[in-house]
This record gives sequence, structure tokens and C-alpha cells, in this order.
Amino acid sequence: MKTHTLFLLPILLIFSGANAAPTCSRANLTRCLDSVCAINVSSNPSARCQYCGTSGAGTPPKTGMRSVSVGASAKYNISDKELKSAPSDPGQRYAWAARQCIKKVSGCTADDVSETYDSLIEQSCRAAGVSAQLDQTLDKMAQSKSRTTCSTSIRACLISDKHCTANFRNCESDSDFDKFFSACGVETTGCDDYLSDIRSQLISDRDNAIKNADTILAQIVDTYKSARQKRLSQIKSGCTDNSTRDSCIETVCQNNMKNGCGAGYESERSMATQLCKFYEIACSTID
Repeated sequence: MKTHTLFLLPILLIFSGANAAPTCSRANLTRCLDSVCAINVSSNPSARCQYCGTSGAGTPPKTGMRSVSVGASAKYNISDKELKSAPSDPGQRYAWAARQCIKKVSGCTADDVSETYDSLIEQSCRAAGVSAQLDQTLDKMAQSKSRTTCSTSIRACLISDKHCTANFRNCESDSDFDKFFSACGVETTGCDDYLSDIRSQLISDRDNAIKNADTILAQIVDTYKSARQKRLSQIKSGCTDNSTRDSCIETVCQNNMKNGCGAGYESERSMATQLCKFYEIACSTID
């Protein structure tokens, strides 16, 4: 059971009174706590658990006579009038009962309450069929999520860099996919009811991603191939009529020769021609 609901008192209880007597009558303390937590306990063994343990034990009956601590002195009981102020939540009611009873029974502290009464509540809860696994069950219920939320969380986990990655390149095999999907399913609690459907959807997404990646890669290869073929055709054409070499010569003349290979400066043009000789060599190697 949740420790904040059962067996664990709030810090507010640790005020037991510095001037209290050194000893605590735990019998009287039990009688006092029973007057709050054990109403109709003779006919309802689950009373202590229902009133001051956990709501998971069910709601206590609202009718019937009180039957607590037979023969006990009334001075240690919480009166009906006082009980009207008692919280209905079991955890809060237990804390409230402890505060009231520490005032009524001299010498008692919050530790006395816990040591005296926690075991009684635990026994009552066992009688109610409430096991220590209840907290886990309640946690799972609290963590229950919608299919959309689960799908979003698992997808984010699956396509992270440490798992499949965004393009699923680490999950091309079903075994790798299942390994990472299982890990993400464990990390994302409260989604057990949707795991099968989510897996089917993500498998489909993976297949499409891989297929599209192959298509895109093929398109890129074709684009580069087409560009190379176009460039090769241009080079061949330039070699056939020497336009590529002539363009090189004119560029060298304009950019590197002082007189731009003009009339009377045949030496500059000759030098430029030699510098562009490599085009002739290159053209000779092209089929």
C-alpha cells in the first residue's frame, strides 16, 4: 500500500508534547484510535483498513451501531461530535486520529501511534483481501494512458539515436526492431493494451521509411549519373571543335597576360597556348 496513505504519519504528528509524561498507555491509545478507525469492527473486520488504511479496501458502511473497545473508559474515545470533523480519506483520517489521541492519552507520541496501530491496520487490510501489491496496481492505473499518448511516447523512444534512429537504419531487421521496441515498451508504462497495434503501425512506418530511403538514394544516383553524362558530352563536343582549349587560351590571355595577347604580342598567345595544352592531352584520352 502507498506509504503516504498507510502506516506513515505526516510530519505534522511529530509534536507529541515536550511536557508529556514519560510513559504511554498503548492500551488506552489503541482504544482512542479504535474510536475513529474501528467503527463496527465486530461486524466488519475490514473497518480499520477502510477507515484509516486505504480506499482500495472499499468504502465502510455508513449505517449501524458503533462497537469499539468494549468496556473502555469513554474519556479515551473520540466523541460522535468530534468525529464529524474527521476526514473521509483514510490516510488523512489516520493522521487526524493520531493528533486527537496524542492529546487525550498522556505520554504518547507519533512513534507510539505507528508502533501500536500500524500492525492492526495491516491485519485489517489482510482481512479485506488487500495485499502489498495494491500500490503497484494503483500506480499502473494512475499511469494508464491513451493510445495516442502511448504511440507518441513509444515512437519518440524508438527513433532516438540509441535505438532505431529517425530513418530506421538500425532496425532494418525484424529482430533489431523487436529488441528496441520491447525496450521502449518497458520504458513507457501504462500502454500494455496498445502495444500490439502500435507495433504494427511502427513496422509499417519502418518499411515505408526504408523503401523511400532506397527510392531517394536511387534518384540521387541517377541525378549524378545524368550530370556526369551531360558534362562528358559537353567535354567531347569541346574537344571535337577545340572550343574548350580556345576558351582556356582566351581566359589566360585576359587574366594573366599583360597585353592580353593583342596584336604584336604573339609570344603571349604562344605562352597561353602552351598553358592550355593539357586540354589537348585530356581530349586525346576521351573515347
